[in-house]
Amino acid sequence: MNRRHLLAAGAVLLPGAALAQHHGAQQAPALRPMTPSPEPFHNLFQGGAPHHITPEQAAQRVTDSPAPAGPAGRWIKRADMPIPRSEMAWATAWNGRMHVVGGYGEGRVNRAYHTVYDPARDQWLDAAPLPRGANHVAVVADAGRVYALGGFIEQNRRCDDKAFFYDVARDRWQEIAPLLRPRGAAAATVLDGKIHLIGGATDPAPERASIAWHEVYDPQADKWELRRPLPAGRDHVGCVTHDGVIHVVGGRFNTFQYNTGMHHVYLPARDTWEERAKLPTARSGHGMVIHKGRFYVMGGEGGILERGQARDAKVFGQMESYDPASDTWQSHAPMPTPRHAVAAVAIGDWIYVAGGGAVLGGAVQSAIHEAWTLG
Repeated sequence: MNRRHLLAAGAVLLPGAALAQHHGAQQAPALRPMTPSPEPFHNLFQGGAPHHITPEQAAQRVTDSPAPAGPAGRWIKRADMPIPRSEMAWATAWNGRMHVVGGYGEGRVNRAYHTVYDPARDQWLDAAPLPRGANHVAVVADAGRVYALGGFIEQNRRCDDKAFFYDVARDRWQEIAPLLRPRGAAAATVLDGKIHLIGGATDPAPERASIAWHEVYDPQADKWELRRPLPAGRDHVGCVTHDGVIHVVGGRFNTFQYNTGMHHVYLPARDTWEERAKLPTARSGHGMVIHKGRFYVMGGEGGILERGQARDAKVFGQMESYDPASDTWQSHAPMPTPRHAVAAVAIGDWIYVAGGGAVLGGAVQSAIHEAWTLG
């Protein structure tokens, strides 16, 4: 895998070299199949050594939801990721495949991994890596491109302003105009052909404060502009676009000690935000996808920090969904393996949830991959 990454890095296009090229006219290059990890968990602080979940760590898992029960649905096991990893934050889908970019893995926090899951074959594929490694990179896909925006170079700190897109048809990355301000753990979504980057956290590293920034990238002009910021700055949120507006759900104020269930919707015609029904289980680092007209939220973490030490640790397994028509929430069968900082996408009749942190914080990465359906 490392050799593949070194070779693929040489294929990265120079800034401005191909912005005007057509991106869907040729067959996407074949990507190399990858073998699922034989170990479900790795320990970051032991150099990526295999890890066995202790009873104390298993006790962090919580799955009870205060939301009214909806259809349970069912979870099944899918091919594990090739490497246990977490803090990708988040994943995106294009043309029926899931793209997972960056994160923690193999004992390091600044990986350039780019793995692609093909549900039709239940198989992971090795794609061209990010031009530089990072964690908490915001990702979103549109018009044959996978965008990767900002991120942290160190563990949850030292953010940068770099921005790239991956050309799916060519298996190549290209650098684009940098963010107006560096940040990591932001949310990215597409609205009317433009990329909205919302919230996140920024330096100085000892403070690592959540932010409310809202910036919009125009791919045609290769330019960023400002929009009205979030009413409450936060990071590790869930974010989707639906029916012409943007929903930002949950997240944290500075640390997972201050999780919130806040739910704001951005109305572009008025450049303003309004509140909607709160997420029943306040959390951060959760996945969020649109599936059959509802917003599904799964996973996440929470706890209390005192002088750098965590207690009352929680890794959430709740699956809760929101109906935008009625502004109400309900609950479903929880994740078999609760995790946070997961890669989650909806493709066809299934929601795929891969990787993520198996315990509070960044100590343990997982390769676990599970899928949920209403059927």
